[in-house]
Amino acid sequence: MKLGNTFMRGILHENPTFIQLLGMCPTLAVTTSAINGIGMGLATMAVLIGSNVVIALLKKFIPNKIRIPAFIVVIATFVTVVGLMMKAFVPALDRALGLFIPLIVVNCIILARAEAFASKNSVVQSAVDGIGMGLGFTISLTILGAVREILGAGSVFGKLVLGTAYQPALIMILPPGAFLALGLLLALYNWIVSRKANQF
Repeated sequence: MKLGNTFMRGILHENPTFIQLLGMCPTLAVTTSAINGIGMGLATMAVLIGSNVVIALLKKFIPNKIRIPAFIVVIATFVTVVGLMMKAFVPALDRALGLFIPLIVVNCIILARAEAFASKNSVVQSAVDGIGMGLGFTISLTILGAVREILGAGSVFGKLVLGTAYQPALIMILPPGAFLALGLLLALYNWIVSRKANQF
């Protein structure tokens, strides 16, 4: 399998958010702003890359009967490291994301990639898969967070973009806004993909 295809699959063809609809809990909960989206995405990507690499290295030594618990121990280790680093270097973002950082342990994207890819492929392929899937997740969360922040607060990354006259649609930074924004972005993404497919 070509590394370029492995990388692009996570961004476009098997995007965890827009195609596979995985990891919906943090996707809907933390994307009230673009910075929250990018922070959650990068934290997940770091765990995904680390766990993919370690699982690919250890796959021959892990008995089949305990592979899922072993995968979870590896994932939990990386989540702990990422959580402590966030507390040390970006405490404000850590407070904003709160409980959703420890919950990366049970994020179905990471366990799915460990089971479906890292346990069956080389270390390099698994690392590239982790980068691609993590980047796809980060991009989708950042876009969703930016849309919600622009419509709900008139700003993006904390910078006012729609002027002081703009009346924010506060629903967009509330839970119903997450569903509305995600639904609209899913429709747009699928429309673009279907148009591209029809051109070939």
